[in-house]
Amino acid sequence: MVETLPLFPLGTVLLPGASLPLHIFEPRYRQLVVDLVTGAVPDRTFGVVAIRPGHDVAPSGAVAAIDGVGLHGVGCSAVLQEAKRLPDGRFDVLTSGARRFRLLSVDTTSAQYLIGTVEYMPDAEPAEDSDELLPFLAAEARAAHRHYCATAWRGQQWTEPGSDVDPQTLSHLLAADCLLALEDRQSLLESTCPARRLRLIRQVLRREAGFLRELRAVPVPFSQFAAEPSRN
Repeated sequence: MVETLPLFPLGTVLLPGASLPLHIFEPRYRQLVVDLVTGAVPDRTFGVVAIRPGHDVAPSGAVAAIDGVGLHGVGCSAVLQEAKRLPDGRFDVLTSGARRFRLLSVDTTSAQYLIGTVEYMPDAEPAEDSDELLPFLAAEARAAHRHYCATAWRGQQWTEPGSDVDPQTLSHLLAADCLLALEDRQSLLESTCPARRLRLIRQVLRREAGFLRELRAVPVPFSQFAAEPSRN
């Protein structure tokens, strides 16, 4: 299904089911929040797309080519849950990730903010052995998450996704409260195979827990040092 969505390029990856608070101060994105709240943009929904390291979206709204220079080619729709307008016109908003999409084209002229033509990406058809495989992989991923959190958040509160979370969405929720590289989160977002996502999050969390044990700190991907911070 092809639709159009307002786009909010960010230096992070939004995953389905994850919460994303945002502080909105740039005029074009203030206008986006107004349009979401007033219904000018239907369903209070926009798209979050990660900016590739070393690139940024110009103040004019111009953007480099998709999936090669400026923006990653797969993003996630976000639903506006709360919006608080501050005295100076800025906003503090809370959003939640909804549906993964492929970005087909970007319109830089129709609005103050970018407009994307997107195609939603459902999961692929499950393999014949998925009913037996997914619960096993889910248990392994949960164990890796518990180990990571116990190592990363020593003495701090953290919560585990409930037992009723299905294996198809579990990997995204496990990643939501972990400090992972943009590249790892983007790989999770782009995968349409639940089994592959569970294997990936298990591998990533085990790797990160190993870094924590050795370095006593959460490592920052080297690629992030080349990236300019997002203007929002």
